Amino acid sequence: MTAVKDSVHDYISLDPVAADLVDTPEFQRLRHIKQLSTVRLVYPSANHTRFEHSLGVYHLASRALSHLGIDGDRAAHVRAAALLHDIGHGPYGHQTEDLIRRRTGRDHDEIDDLLGNSVAGEVLESHGLDPARVADLVDGNAGLGQLVSGELDADRMDYLVRDAHHTGVPYGTIDHGRLIRELRYREGNLVLAEGNVQTAESLLLARALMNAIVYRHHVSRIAGAMLERASERLVEDGLPIEEFARMADHDLLVALRERVPELGERIERRNLYKRAVWAPLEVVPADVVELTHAETRAAEREIADIADVAPKSVLVDVPPRPGIKESRSRVVVNGVVQRLEETSELVGALRSTERTQWRLGVYAPDDVRDEVAAAAADVFDLSPHGIDRWTVL
Repeated sequence: MTAVKDSVHDYISLDPVAADLVDTPEFQRLRHIKQLSTVRLVYPSANHTRFEHSLGVYHLASRALSHLGIDGDRAAHVRAAALLHDIGHGPYGHQTEDLIRRRTGRDHDEIDDLLGNSVAGEVLESHGLDPARVADLVDGNAGLGQLVSGELDADRMDYLVRDAHHTGVPYGTIDHGRLIRELRYREGNLVLAEGNVQTAESLLLARALMNAIVYRHHVSRIAGAMLERASERLVEDGLPIEEFARMADHDLLVALRERVPELGERIERRNLYKRAVWAPLEVVPADVVELTHAETRAAEREIADIADVAPKSVLVDVPPRPGIKESRSRVVVNGVVQRLEETSELVGALRSTERTQWRLGVYAPDDVRDEVAAAAADVFDLSPHGIDRWTVL
């Protein structure tokens, strides 16, 4: 067994399959994909990568499999899936996945084609593992795939603790040891054993706090919107989407600086747009909350036209409606498997908090922020609600 020293889990022991997979180009690329993307523009120490995170997920999945008494061929496939679960990510991870999805129809966890034509796929086959089966587990399909991608997955257990550790905030701290120890496999589903409603709630609460303080910080959202728009222009300028999807973070930053300098240089130097509008859900019309990608771009052009500014000076950021995936975690209560949302009063409170924290963002350079704010009020019909409540000036 090969041992790797980790900042979160101490030593991680790699089985022969994992040791060979780590040396493949597909996995080594993850050294150059930051785990927290633009969040590191807020928290300077958040420079950890998807490489170390993937090792952590492998470690926790291995512990869970051992605890559940699952071994042999089934366990080998799950361990490989846990290790490789992030190799489908594009540069800057989640910040570019919508662009890649629109252009390819593929999500980052759909890696069957990637494994079918890669060194990683060859390594799997050389160890008697089926790449298609590993890809299916990465996609979270049925049974033990839930350990890789599900409400109680090893992915979430690792990134919450790891992100909290590297940002220096205490809010993502969870007892992953207890979570793993209390996992059960019943009727094809991962559940938490009797007496663990609070254990499940701790995972939900940690995610909610990290969302508010780390993942959805307004500076990260502004930088993310700028990065996404710059990447879109890069692809529209002729960069093949498959080449884009295999870039590392530094490759993309160089390409943006050279080919989309009006945004690329700003991102590199942290010279970011400012909030012209930061509007809560309660004042935003329902049709605005549901804007499609094409409608969002059309709204940007309309705002720019009314404000008499360059079209590239307006970015509209409409996040998805609030939702808490972890509320669907299964836990045994009085001998019956129930969804956490059916037995926890905390779920309702956190859902309310998520709705309260939701914001529509409209961003612009500082020197045209006032004009963009007024134009956005007109386009999105926000003015009746009082400009001082939702505009950051």
